[in-house]
Amino acid sequence: MRFPDFLLFPFALIYGGITAFRNHLFDAGLKRSQAFEVPTIVVGNLAVGGTGKTPFVEFLIKHLSPGLSLGVLSRGYGRKTSGFRIADETVGPEDIGDEPFQVYSKFKSQVQVAVGEERVLAIPMMLAAANGLLAILLDDAYQHRYLKADGYILLTTFEKPFYEDHLLPMGRLREGRKNANRADAVVVTKCPDTISQEEKDLMTTKIKCFTRKETPVFFAGLTYGRPYPLQNGDRGLGKNLILVTGIVDPKPMVDELTKNHQVLEVISFPDHHRYAEKDMQSIRRICDKFRDKKPAIITTEKDAVKLRDERLLKILQHLPVFILPVAVAMDKKDADDLLYRVHEIIKTKNTGVEK
Repeated sequence: MRFPDFLLFPFALIYGGITAFRNHLFDAGLKRSQAFEVPTIVVGNLAVGGTGKTPFVEFLIKHLSPGLSLGVLSRGYGRKTSGFRIADETVGPEDIGDEPFQVYSKFKSQVQVAVGEERVLAIPMMLAAANGLLAILLDDAYQHRYLKADGYILLTTFEKPFYEDHLLPMGRLREGRKNANRADAVVVTKCPDTISQEEKDLMTTKIKCFTRKETPVFFAGLTYGRPYPLQNGDRGLGKNLILVTGIVDPKPMVDELTKNHQVLEVISFPDHHRYAEKDMQSIRRICDKFRDKKPAIITTEKDAVKLRDERLLKILQHLPVFILPVAVAMDKKDADDLLYRVHEIIKTKNTGVEK
């Protein structure tokens, strides 16, 4: 235990007691959880951000939406609005949040995207707005106990698995490790390509100390696509890059980029950062510092939805800005098994036939 942890331990203990008592009220039926006729699948985590929920939700959309009418519901963290909102052509990231807007921008023809802090109120509104939804994916609702979902997929990262983490403020856990027992599947995300079977077996054993015996553990990495320009007319990517991110952990992105490029500087903002003109001016000054190397700016899809603001782009004019897409990469056997389980949850709920 590090010295600062001694100072934070009492606060983590209090926080843990509060969350444990809240969970006990739901587990004992003293607080009610509501289920819905439409199948609901939660993608969440025990930690605060950084586990790759949005790429995983996109993974599920890609594999489920061809045969199912899907909805995606998020809280809409970081937006300027409140209450229930359905994504359409009139909204931007400030209205529904950067991640929901990213999902809407990529899959608007395949899914209905909505945001709402109170999921049990938002779900009936989604169903009223779009007849025929066969399932709803809920992004980051693992702690939303007022909802009784039909399936819970818990994400944890390879670098910082939940069983090595601590409760806030000592660590990043929102609730105790034992609450992994609510999960119907656990996915270890951001795994390196070099992960061995021995490492998988060891992590599985440690995870199963906290989950139900029958809960499967899967492993997933990240795969990066070809960078594409934010604006038409941007010149080629080039060798030298300046990385701009507003995510929890930019290290995997840095590792990927350094395979074929030189990353001159990493400009890292807090997660869900709302970019302002002063941020663009700082970025431009850094680009000017490396002017002789003719760098390009590269960023994430999540950040790009906010950088498309005309006021911000005006400051970055004549600077090439590129987006690096990212997706979940899973072993075919793991992917097939996980998707089969999700399909079965949805089919069972919609047909009323138990497996």
